[in-house]
Amino acid sequence: MAEDATNGMMGQEELPEQVADAVDDGGATGAVTPAGEDDVDKDAPAVPAPDAVPAAPAADADVDGDSSPRRFRTRLARGRKSLARRIFVSLAAVSAIAAVAVLVIATLVYQKSGVSDAGRMLETECALVKTSMRGTQSDIIHLTNLDLGEVRVTVVGPDGTVLYDNQNSVDSMPNHADRPEIASALETGKGSAERDSATSGKVEIYRAVRLDNGNVLRLAVDRDGIKAALGHDVLLAVAVVTAVVLVCWAVSRLIVDRLVEPILDIDPSNPDPEGSYVELEPLVERIDEQMGELRGADLMRREFTSNVTHELKTPLSTISGAAELIRDGIAKPEDVPEFAGRIVDEAHHMTDLVNDILTLSKLDESERAGDTSLLGKAEPVDIAHALREVGNRLAPVAEAAGVRLTCSGDPVIVRGIPSLLDELAYNLCDNAIRYNHAGGTVDARIDVVDGCPRLVVADTGLGIPEAAQAKVFERFYRVDASRSRERGGTGLGLAIVKHAAAYHGAKLALESKEGVGTTVTVTFPESSLVEALG
Repeated sequence: MAEDATNGMMGQEELPEQVADAVDDGGATGAVTPAGEDDVDKDAPAVPAPDAVPAAPAADADVDGDSSPRRFRTRLARGRKSLARRIFVSLAAVSAIAAVAVLVIATLVYQKSGVSDAGRMLETECALVKTSMRGTQSDIIHLTNLDLGEVRVTVVGPDGTVLYDNQNSVDSMPNHADRPEIASALETGKGSAERDSATSGKVEIYRAVRLDNGNVLRLAVDRDGIKAALGHDVLLAVAVVTAVVLVCWAVSRLIVDRLVEPILDIDPSNPDPEGSYVELEPLVERIDEQMGELRGADLMRREFTSNVTHELKTPLSTISGAAELIRDGIAKPEDVPEFAGRIVDEAHHMTDLVNDILTLSKLDESERAGDTSLLGKAEPVDIAHALREVGNRLAPVAEAAGVRLTCSGDPVIVRGIPSLLDELAYNLCDNAIRYNHAGGTVDARIDVVDGCPRLVVADTGLGIPEAAQAKVFERFYRVDASRSRERGGTGLGLAIVKHAAAYHGAKLALESKEGVGTTVTVTFPESSLVEALG
């Protein structure tokens, strides 16, 4: 603030644009209850606040004329995530997998059941056929005339020779003594076996019994194997999956509509946690908090704009009045230098105000965006040296006010933003000088306590009433309203101190007593200390 305030005035064309940008930025982001430092006029009339920001459109309003909130909200947008699509894909995938799994399991169970049923049927028929045979040559004729449908009938001799087969020529058939069902029947009287056919995909089911004459009667039938059974169900599986997908699509749309409807019914301006899902209570409460923050930010923006407008209006009125007196020749020639001096002083005041607004705007933006590069690069800074530089710049001001200013301390190097640390020290010392009396003192020093660097500025000035001590770091807050204009200042110096300290992780402490003086202590974190040479 200090350097820019004394290096010259900005052109009138620059001021409105910079102020407008900074007010826009600072009002939207900063803590802007009327706040600042001891040098601010709290009784100053407030300029009417601008109109409130228009309310956001209601949640169920459709921007393209569609009055249905559900259709608007659930409309699929290319390349964007969709709740309906996710539910549909998940539901369809799970349902299709479940349907196919059920179909496969049912087919396997049916196939196993068919094989078991065929085996029991063959056992029964073996017993019936055995009872009809007499153990003579006429048995072959009897079997030839016997109609058993698809059942294959084979008679095997005790040595394994095939004596009869109703589906094949016995001359081309090999010895069957090694067949499991034949061997078991010859040994125990009964035999059974199931064999898969690699060529047909069928399961060949065999049941055999030993006849009274020592021959073996074997009946066989084919049933679908697992692969064949599954192959028969492919078309059915496709049809089932297709039906499941279609049903899931319809169900997913219905689910999304019903899920989203209570969400769309939430009124962002006045959310009611009781009117929605229990699971949405944290979201609704967060919306409520954010709406409160937005309303507060809007109020602070208007208050900030009002305060800035008032602070600019006063010097502009002075400049305009003095310039008109000179222009119209009303001012006496000997009074022109006095009026010109007023114009210069008020222009300097406006320059200081604009610079402070811009500094606060950058601090606010940096805090909101979490981007420290907006304020420059952190580097090692000897704050004792910086304090002495501040003392040199303020020496003429202190001398004019009749205040003795001392700056002391051994070299202490901390990591920080040089310009911010300079602003912090300058504003504290400048404020201590402004709110002091002739013959008073300002003692600024740097030290290290328990490994933490400290900047302490103590004065023997007017002091701050206890009721006002919590507000002095707010923007545009002034304790001494009656003499604030005489003492100068922008009302933003201590607000900059607060933000600059917070930016460096430092803690602010204020001790003050009316008529005795004020002491402000800025304690930097131990981690910021690079080197202490004292």
